[in-house]
Formats: sequence, C-alpha cells, structure tokens
Amino acid sequence: MKYRLLVTTPLFALLTLSNALHSRFSDEDRDRGDVPGWVMLTLMSAVLVAGLLLIARPALEGLFQDAINRVSGL
Repeated sequence: MKYRLLVTTPLFALLTLSNALHSRFSDEDRDRGDVPGWVMLTLMSAVLVAGLLLIARPALEGLFQDAINRVSGL
C-alpha cells in the first residue's frame, strides 16, 4: 500500500502541474471576457448616441450653418 501511494503521489503532482501550466499559458480561453455583457454595452451605447443625435440634430445643424456662414462671409 505504501509503495502504491509513493508512485501515485508524484504522478498526481506532475499531472496537476501539467494542467496548471497548460491552463496558464494556453491561448484557448485568454481574454474571452463576458461576451453577452459587451454586446449589451455596445447596443446600449449605440441607442444612447442615436437618441442624443435625434434630439440635438437641429442645434448641431444650426451651429454648422452658422460656422459655414461666418467662414464664407455671408
């Protein structure tokens, strides 16, 4: 029984070390992140920008026209 324990313990330690190194240096799951969270963040940002543009469009067009008129001298 002692012999079996002595043989399996180093083998188990080696396998554990091998798995740890593989997961540490593997590119499979690196920087995967929270994909649904990033999709939701992107969609919410796009909706927010579209809403602000819809509200501010007349003011932005007025500023643009005023700037063009000042540059052209009209």
